[in-house]
Amino acid sequence: MQSLHIAFLGCGFITRVHSRHLRRLRSEIVCSYASRDRDKAEQFRRSFNGQRSYASYEEAIGDPGVDAVVVAVPPRFHLELTLRALEAGKHVLVEKPAFPRLADYETVADAKTRLRKVVLVGENDHYKPLAVCLRQLLKRGVIGEMVFGHFTTLVRKFKSADDWRNDETMAGGDAFFEEGIHWLHLASSLGPRIVRIEGFRPSPAVGGSDTRAKSMMVAFEYDNGAVGSLYYSREVPSLLQGLRLSKLLGREGIITFESNGAFVIVRGEGFPRILFPGFRDIRGYQAMYRDFHRSIREERSPAMSIEVAMDDQRLMDRIYASLKGTGPLAVAR
Repeated sequence: MQSLHIAFLGCGFITRVHSRHLRRLRSEIVCSYASRDRDKAEQFRRSFNGQRSYASYEEAIGDPGVDAVVVAVPPRFHLELTLRALEAGKHVLVEKPAFPRLADYETVADAKTRLRKVVLVGENDHYKPLAVCLRQLLKRGVIGEMVFGHFTTLVRKFKSADDWRNDETMAGGDAFFEEGIHWLHLASSLGPRIVRIEGFRPSPAVGGSDTRAKSMMVAFEYDNGAVGSLYYSREVPSLLQGLRLSKLLGREGIITFESNGAFVIVRGEGFPRILFPGFRDIRGYQAMYRDFHRSIREERSPAMSIEVAMDDQRLMDRIYASLKGTGPLAVAR
């Protein structure tokens, strides 16, 4: 396929992460970089062997040689840049969380349909080998009827006082909204659909540089009768700074997996099996960009489409509504 020329809008931490993973896809994807600081954009271009650098987001969006943009700025600015890029004829990969409100997703969905462009929401966890492996195991029925799903993501990792994530108007919400959405998607994308959900948030810590609420426990019910829980925290210490175990429990077996994707243990009939989903693209970035590229060339929706992301946002909305004392809420479809 012809190379896809993408321009990153924003030259921060997440653009650096994406760019490192894209080094393996240089024959398929060409990268350029835009920043409000020309020197910073040029530094990224040199560091990652990019094609061009731009002194503004508008300059990159207006370049007829750019096929698509990656919106990699704080969520507060996602909607404006996404719509501007679509109107300029660009396809869009927008970082997650994409937008703070469901109405924003609907606006973007209408625009991409009207303009016949591809919008992929950057949920790399959907593509990572762990998620693919778990979906396959459940589809094959290796644990029989699912009874419980238990998801754990704990690490003591604070943001500095000047980090934009401390500002909910920039981030769209607290730590769970800004990062926990990835783990909520994993829990909701394995096959069974979440139909009822409720959040429980511990009292926030007082003091320190990271002023956000940093912990959340979520309880939910699947459409197959199973129930589940998600424990998320960025203030609780964990083994080896992030090693944690999650489980899917069924009537005929148990799947235990390291939440980051290092290994999966399947226990059922016979001896336990240890699986290694894959380390080469353990975070799923390369698979995500390949899907983005092919969706554009084949004129189809990507696996992580705006519509799929809207389902995640509906779950988020129900979680935060339940914190206000309205009780467990069914998910509107």
